[in-house]
Amino acid sequence: MGGKWLEILKETAPQVTSVLTIFQPETPVHQGLWHSIQDSAPRLGIEAVPGGVHNGAEIERAITSFGTRENGGIIVLPHADISDDLVVALALRHRLPALFSDAGPVTTGGLLSYTYDLADTFRKTAEYVDRILRGEKPGDLPVQQPTKFDLVINLKTAKALGITVSASLLARADELIE
Repeated sequence: MGGKWLEILKETAPQVTSVLTIFQPETPVHQGLWHSIQDSAPRLGIEAVPGGVHNGAEIERAITSFGTRENGGIIVLPHADISDDLVVALALRHRLPALFSDAGPVTTGGLLSYTYDLADTFRKTAEYVDRILRGEKPGDLPVQQPTKFDLVINLKTAKALGITVSASLLARADELIE
């Protein structure tokens, strides 16, 4: 998923050459996603910069320090300790395109989000619960991966950042915020 986020951010803002990833470093899922981003960055011509944070002050320091670079961008991983509103405000202040793994921040000024469809995932989970309650053994059920993903783009933010979103990206978007 980390590699896909980098691809979409690079496609949206081709000038991006370094990406700060905001994540909670002790969270195992975040560690895996960070490694995925690190591994994918070189083939896209991007320098991956770690932004391990635990609170708002650390978020502000990380983005403010990174914001002095030219051609930067941000990827934000979901976590209760990460204030999306703060990241949106700082990204806009420093004119950094920011990709979120949740559509919520895009409605308040984040540039874009790409994530699996939660409703589809919950529906599949309910189907598995039903199968288990009808007697199937959990160990006999195949592991499921998300199959439906949502791309949300804030065109007002793109314009404010001087980004022209490509026609192909606009066509793939599930939601455009104007």
